[in-house]
Amino acid sequence: MAAQHEVLIIGGGNAGISLAARLQRYGVKDVAVIEPRDHHLYQPLFSHIAGGRAEAREAIRPQQSVIPPGVTWIRDAAAGVDANANTVTLESGATVAYGQLVVCPGLQYDWDAVPGLAEAVHSPYGGSHYEFDLAPKAWTLLSAMTSGTAVFTMPAGPIKCGGAAQKPMYLACDYWRGQGVLDKIRVVMVQPYPTVFGVPEVDRELDRKIAEYGIELRTNSELVAVSPSGRRATVRDNAAHTTEDLTYDVLNAVPPQSAPDWLKATDLPAAGDAGGFVEVDRQTLRHLRYPNVWSLGDAAGTTNSKSGGSLRKQTKVVAKNLVAARKGKPLRAKYDGYSVCPFTVSRNTVVFAEFDDRYRPMPTIPRVPTWNESKLSWVVDRDLFPKIYWNLILKGRA
Repeated sequence: MAAQHEVLIIGGGNAGISLAARLQRYGVKDVAVIEPRDHHLYQPLFSHIAGGRAEAREAIRPQQSVIPPGVTWIRDAAAGVDANANTVTLESGATVAYGQLVVCPGLQYDWDAVPGLAEAVHSPYGGSHYEFDLAPKAWTLLSAMTSGTAVFTMPAGPIKCGGAAQKPMYLACDYWRGQGVLDKIRVVMVQPYPTVFGVPEVDRELDRKIAEYGIELRTNSELVAVSPSGRRATVRDNAAHTTEDLTYDVLNAVPPQSAPDWLKATDLPAAGDAGGFVEVDRQTLRHLRYPNVWSLGDAAGTTNSKSGGSLRKQTKVVAKNLVAARKGKPLRAKYDGYSVCPFTVSRNTVVFAEFDDRYRPMPTIPRVPTWNESKLSWVVDRDLFPKIYWNLILKGRA
């Protein structure tokens, strides 16, 4: 007979753990989390690790240590969902039944979508701060540079905290400037969109830093192939319909991303959604066709920029609405599209971008332009946020 839980959560990352803790605080007694990994990671620090401003040990803790007391940890991976039968199939072959299902497994990295990329980031000249194991290597490579070409890339499509693709680049440039070698290093940033980020106020501040460091910005452009042996990155300009080969000494690449393959194979995504994101109401975060299914975080089919800041608001919305739905009450909590991205533009300053799902400024403190470069924002991002994450967010209290 299949195990059964009142609320079953797929994914034990930020979304799953903080939601489980909040649901318990709201009086839900039987909550289970499906998560195969033994360790829990705080991804916002990966950029700091790759930029030489944090140690890897600061971003990792045993998964058991973050599971809320009383929550069942199913140490397995989801392999499928039958939303009509209210069951989840696990990789082990077991089946778990649910009353309410929350889908938040995060994104998968599609390294093979760019020919040569997987091999390149594991070569002696490549890295990626989106992988925990590769982030320290990125700093080893960047800090050793005294001349040559460094290429930083960001893919098109939804990814985890899109602005994070740029952060190690600014940290490295400031380091090279301090070492007196910045003028000997060619820095190229490949950005798939028309501007460096998309929020005009933030773009102006980032463009100023890009000019200050002498970075070559390639907008409307994507990495389409890599030759690891030749250390050659092929970049396509989608506006000009041209390609350019860049020979690099260090490549720091962010992989294309999508929902997990098993999720794409279910009927939870909207018809025709190649990315496989769960079809939800963008305000209530309830599935549009299955009223006992919810989604938040990176795998949810919302239009906001995917970030920890957006997730913090989404967690409260899902928790309140799920509890209300179980009692047959209206769903009054609404997600407003908020997201945030702290850009580490030097080794002690941050440009703090807060915006909605249409990339309009949405500062937490009205009329305070947080997008101005600031040392205070650095303290908040580097020192305060990790403490809030481990001690409050994962406990459902922030």
